[in-house]
Amino acid sequence: MGLAFEIGPLKFVLAPYSGGLPELVYNPYSWTKMANILLLDSPVGSSFSFARDPKGYDVGDYSSSSQVQIFLNKWFTDHPQFLSNPFYIGGDSYAGKVIPLIAQGISEGIDMGQQPTINLKGYMVGNPITDPKFDENYKVPSAHGFGIISDEIYETAVKNCKGDYVNHVSEMCVEVLHTINNLISEISIEHILYKKCDVVAPNTIDDASRRKFLLEESTKLNKPPARPTVDCLTYGYYLA
Repeated sequence: MGLAFEIGPLKFVLAPYSGGLPELVYNPYSWTKMANILLLDSPVGSSFSFARDPKGYDVGDYSSSSQVQIFLNKWFTDHPQFLSNPFYIGGDSYAGKVIPLIAQGISEGIDMGQQPTINLKGYMVGNPITDPKFDENYKVPSAHGFGIISDEIYETAVKNCKGDYVNHVSEMCVEVLHTINNLISEISIEHILYKKCDVVAPNTIDDASRRKFLLEESTKLNKPPARPTVDCLTYGYYLA
């Protein structure tokens, strides 16, 4: 995702699929034009990361954050020429829970004189999950701020929900939140200026089938996902 659809140097050519391999081109807005980037699969077990010991997959937010810090210390030890570079750590979605932990751990290591000394300058989170209570509650003020709901609807929500849009406190609160959710459903929540399109994701593969794929015992593929129109950003996901 990061490589081909977000900050990386590649992107898919959004052209109607006609068989064969879709084309890739360089992304003119890639962050690699102005920075060295490490794309890390974390926690263990996600994407290409793995553990030789099954117990290695038993990780949570704190333990996986510690593993990232260990990785970074080892990486900078092996590549000291990058130590003087300003260093930022970032992630999106669920990483909103762990990126601050990792940044705090690096910062504390610097204060304690831990070597190598990483030149930490800050951290970044995109569309981050924090705490469900705060995330859900801020959907309504955000929708108002972006102009998705009117002043009248927003004021009705404030009056009847009393600032709590998670635990509905009255019948009127339920009604106005239903109206707000209907309005939000009409836009792309990932980017309100994008066309609302089908979200494309691969079908789930069970563990037995996955092992067969890895062992090259089977060439049977899943049925293709629903196809969005070619002018959709998500058409790239379909091509992938």
